[in-house]
Amino acid sequence: MAERLSRAGRTVIRAAALGALLLFLATSFRAGWNRSGTDFPNYFTAAVLVRHREPLRLFYDWTWFERQMNYAGFERQLGAYTPQTPLTMVPMLPLTEAPPQTAKRLWLAANFALLAAVLWMLAAMTRTPVEQLALLAFCGYGSLATNFGLGQYYVFLLFLITLTVYLLRVGRSAAGGFLSGVAFGLKLYTGPIILYFLARRKWRGAAGMAAGSLLMLLVAMAIFGWTDVSIYLTQVLPRTLEGGSVDPYHPANATFATLLRRMFLSEPELNPQPLVNAPWLFFGLRSAARLCLVFAAVLGAAFTRKPEADDGVMAWFLVLSVLLSVSTASYTFILLLTPIALLLPGASKGKRLLFAVCYILLNIPLRPGWLFPKLWLLFLLFFAVGLPYLRSIPSRWVLCSIVIAMAVAALDASREVGIYAQEPARRYPQAGLDVRALFSSFPAVSKFGLFYQCMGDFGGAAEGRYVLCWWHDGRTETLSFPGHVFHPTASASDGSIWFELVAGPRSTMTRFDPTTRTAAPSTVPVALHAGGDAVSADGRWVAFTVGLAGARELWVRAVATGKAEKIAGGRCDSGEPAWELDSSVIVFASDCGRAYGLPALYRAPVASLPEAVRSAY
Repeated sequence: MAERLSRAGRTVIRAAALGALLLFLATSFRAGWNRSGTDFPNYFTAAVLVRHREPLRLFYDWTWFERQMNYAGFERQLGAYTPQTPLTMVPMLPLTEAPPQTAKRLWLAANFALLAAVLWMLAAMTRTPVEQLALLAFCGYGSLATNFGLGQYYVFLLFLITLTVYLLRVGRSAAGGFLSGVAFGLKLYTGPIILYFLARRKWRGAAGMAAGSLLMLLVAMAIFGWTDVSIYLTQVLPRTLEGGSVDPYHPANATFATLLRRMFLSEPELNPQPLVNAPWLFFGLRSAARLCLVFAAVLGAAFTRKPEADDGVMAWFLVLSVLLSVSTASYTFILLLTPIALLLPGASKGKRLLFAVCYILLNIPLRPGWLFPKLWLLFLLFFAVGLPYLRSIPSRWVLCSIVIAMAVAALDASREVGIYAQEPARRYPQAGLDVRALFSSFPAVSKFGLFYQCMGDFGGAAEGRYVLCWWHDGRTETLSFPGHVFHPTASASDGSIWFELVAGPRSTMTRFDPTTRTAAPSTVPVALHAGGDAVSADGRWVAFTVGLAGARELWVRAVATGKAEKIAGGRCDSGEPAWELDSSVIVFASDCGRAYGLPALYRAPVASLPEAVRSAY
């Protein structure tokens, strides 16, 4: 009877898994197969640029990359390569021989095969029937749907992680470590696995991961050269690790860095009303939380001596990888399929239910987002998985690690607050303030007002495009055209605005007349300011940028004396200066306190300069 029930149960599970598969193929897979949409165009465009031997440093310029996306065939599609690693696009290189939609279909087909391979490996490792694992995978339907609908990267990354675990299970520690190093070079998510190898004294795995990571660095240098790779390491990567996603304050990015930003950091457009504006709390708690999580996992793994605990500890570190991530979205949580599958067979009924419920909830939309429910679910999952290992840590080690974490966090907070105080938002008001804007740059000052390139949640004809924003009479007006508006420039004589209009593969210089509100193709007068140093209309001042490792600072120099003063600093980028017509104020762009490459505009009065600089006049 029990055998008949077991067979009947397996038949039901097979039928449910088949039904879920057919539903998936008919909906999300079919939608991705027939439609182009972010995020596949980002990876594909970057692969095309590698084929064209374009410099890596330009990949992280949002405006330049958007132009290349149009040239590659992705019109009316906002995108960027930030915050990807230099080699994230490498799996896409073979696909660039095909048209974009054909390439996406090949990518989806490959990912479907990789998902099947993941299920086979998990079945072999856990002795669980494939149909049960398939049903578990489809319990994460929301994540699968977005991965295939958008042509995302995370099924491929899931395959690499699962193959790493499989190689470790069959005694191929060096190969597993090497593969995790390769995966780290592609997407960074496997970074905490090196701590697993060290804590569990798997020296061959650690050496393999170091070798794989080194190989990826050498490949990146061979493709792009050391100069561009160093720009990524010193500028893009540090900002990425700080949580520089598209909107680092948005609750859809369910990370503790985002939660702490929303609570303790004020940003006029993206987070005007934090719970408390206390930057020192943000920096201190961010460091303390990261260190405590890492110490807990490393010590728990190190003091759990039993070799049979390897699977559970590895699952714990895979959960930690997602929890430590600085950028998550609906498609990210498919990465939890492998640790959940590893944990279920040996868990009690209560824990199996907890793990399954956490996995399902993490893969569906949860409201209200401002409470960060997915972040708390990740914390719950981390501690539920790690509780047996946490109990093995001697109390003196717990106390010592807490003291170290608090001391390091305090020192880090002190240093970060000093850097934070140099950012322009601490000294100057924003220009063209609009809570809908994610990108505001390239200011052009005209007698009709302030014009600039912008992008954000403007809706209507402005959706999916960079548009021309016009700040006048105390309000922002968005002007959309049949294409993307790039690099507006003002004429001092008649107040006209010139800009580059990119539509598909065509780029046209266009003149906008504010008096008639009409635009037409036109040649740009040579006399217009085209970037770089900006000289005030009265000739007394020069605004210029100074490039440092990991930052661009804005300075002003008095022409008569040569004395210069820093206007905007911090570990971020400030630039694109333009002068108001009376030479009393500099308008400039800065991504300080925001995502890398997504700036806002600020107004810096010359009157704020030190007397020593202004005394010549």
